[in-house]
Amino acid sequence: MASSKGAEKALELLKYLPRVNKYNVFPNREEFSRKIRKRGQHGGGTHGHGNKGSKQRCSYPRVGFEGYQTPFYLKMPSERYFAHFRGRRQYPPLSLGQLQLMIDTGRIDASQPIDLNMICNTKLYSIDPLDRHFGVHLTDEGADGFTAKVNIEVQHAKETVIAAIERSGGVITTTYYDIDSVKALINPQKFFETGKPIPLRKLPPEDTVAYYVDPKSRGYLADPEKIADERLALAQKYGYELPDISKDPEFEMLTTRKDPRQVFLGLEPGWVVNLADKVILKPTDDIWKKYYGSS
Repeated sequence: MASSKGAEKALELLKYLPRVNKYNVFPNREEFSRKIRKRGQHGGGTHGHGNKGSKQRCSYPRVGFEGYQTPFYLKMPSERYFAHFRGRRQYPPLSLGQLQLMIDTGRIDASQPIDLNMICNTKLYSIDPLDRHFGVHLTDEGADGFTAKVNIEVQHAKETVIAAIERSGGVITTTYYDIDSVKALINPQKFFETGKPIPLRKLPPEDTVAYYVDPKSRGYLADPEKIADERLALAQKYGYELPDISKDPEFEMLTTRKDPRQVFLGLEPGWVVNLADKVILKPTDDIWKKYYGSS
């Protein structure tokens, strides 16, 4: 009786329920739920990185990698600005503020002509010929506080730097040194120990001749009379009174110059400095005298 009543009740429910079909019958979701494998000590061994491959090793290529093909930036032609960049002459900067500090602290003697050798001997400024360094680029940082009266020789300087030095009663000259002369100047002791004669300083290359013959840049190949005119014109431009060097008690020091083919001040090309015996050997053959004495 109980079974028949249950069947009757089930049939009675089917009268009011919608028809059972494959679209309204669903499995028990809790019964067939997927168990997620835990990480690390809880059951996993790869910490979520899978097995093998770049996902496990994290060996992803760098940004911009093009699959061992020639990169896009190498396929395009280079800009002309960067042409022969590694072979260009470099001039590490030295500011007027640093130069004034070297003079105030006694690293540089302002009563003597200042050149590349004296600046490098301070151990506060260094250049490396292997990096194509050809000398000093004097910058105008600290020009307002520069008061030293100097006779300085640098390789490159702007108009404001020239004005700051000449306003204080000093003199500046821009000169060119080839790479062999630079090596000898920055470390004279090492050069003299080689036993080689002092070389002739080479003339400037073609692309720098215009700069070193220009009186506005105080080039060492410029006409001295034109340099005097440019000194006066620069003083009028910046509004300062140009000191008269001819009446200065240090006139001899301020007018001391190297020969265009001379490397060391006071030492002529062709001389050999013997540090062991403390003597200077001079050439006696007429051929060598003519070679090292040519201008």
